Amino acid sequence: MPAMDIKLEDSWKTALKDEFASPYMRQLKSFLVSEREAGKRIFPKGPEYFRALDLTPIENVRVVILGQDPYHGAGQAHGLCFSVQPGVRTPPSLVNIYKELQTDLGIPPANHGFLESWARQGVLLLNSVLTVEEARAGAHQGQGWEKFTDAVIRIVNERCEHVVFLLWGSYAQKKAAFVDTARHLVLKAPHPSPLSAHAGFFGSRHFSKANAYLQSHGLEPIDWQLPEHVAKP
Repeated sequence: MPAMDIKLEDSWKTALKDEFASPYMRQLKSFLVSEREAGKRIFPKGPEYFRALDLTPIENVRVVILGQDPYHGAGQAHGLCFSVQPGVRTPPSLVNIYKELQTDLGIPPANHGFLESWARQGVLLLNSVLTVEEARAGAHQGQGWEKFTDAVIRIVNERCEHVVFLLWGSYAQKKAAFVDTARHLVLKAPHPSPLSAHAGFFGSRHFSKANAYLQSHGLEPIDWQLPEHVAKP
């Protein structure tokens, strides 16, 4: 999977060129091709595998939010963790994120689940695994994506300054355990899933804490209020 064949934002394409040239990424590409040839539907669509990176160049990264897998229902995933396409019902975890936003910053819940405006401000909405088979949650785990997204996190850790890592749930916390806490702010809470949100995600006030940290280092805060209307694709 040579980097020159990948359509990707330039800063990430350069930083990740060794990953794209590695054997594990060639194997991952072969796996995805064989799955498609077998007639399996893969989400998100190909041009959106790297959407999180395309929208948030390295030099723009101010906040990192880690997810695990893309949504596996038709029309949901579009390359940003926790986000769904316009016109799709807001998933339960994102409903809880909106509830915490309202408690923390007084921002009323958006009437959609499309988070691109966060990504365009420097919030890297990164899943650990970037593809999934329709109706089979976790189907593409262990195929190489985890190693690739580890490299993405490592690049942010090493090349950026004063980034806020919002690590929700044990999976995200383990994945980003190597982040330098002397250089970045790491905030941890339970996952916003309905199964765990009441165990400490609610009341964590991560959004105001993130903005306070950014401002204390002379950086622009994130406007967490989403646009009221977004167009359907």
